[in-house]
Amino acid sequence: MPLTALYASCRVGDLLIGIDVDRVREVAAGLALTPVPLASPLVGGLLNLRGDIITAIDLRRCLRLPERPAEQRPVNVVLQTPDGWLSLLVDEVGDVLTVDPAELERPPATLPAHVSDLISGVYTFDGRLLLALNTDGVLAVSSGESVMSTNGRMTC
Repeated sequence: MPLTALYASCRVGDLLIGIDVDRVREVAAGLALTPVPLASPLVGGLLNLRGDIITAIDLRRCLRLPERPAEQRPVNVVLQTPDGWLSLLVDEVGDVLTVDPAELERPPATLPAHVSDLISGVYTFDGRLLLALNTDGVLAVSSGESVMSTNGRMTC
């Protein structure tokens, strides 16, 4: 097991989210999103990043948080996936955080399935909780492959 783990931190609502830096390709702000008719409500739209068309998944919607205020533009965290690139829409991007993997705590069993399937664990960081995002869970939901949790409840 590695001695440290690196997470790109971001804020979604009042939550501090950590995304494994090995999955992050880049961060981009202010990009125009094109709505996709009949797409899942989780899809914030499509964006054109230097000629590549990328699906943008809104983490607020995945986590069932209130919609982002209209005047607040989301930030795109572009992830490298086996199928290409995918953007996660977040409210704000912070620093890269170094944590000890041994301090990762599993999400409580009482957490709703739509959240626990997207959170691989929790770290205590500077007096706050850092929710380690399960990017594979987000990818599965975004592709429509796995929208049911193991207990049969809808996720995201």
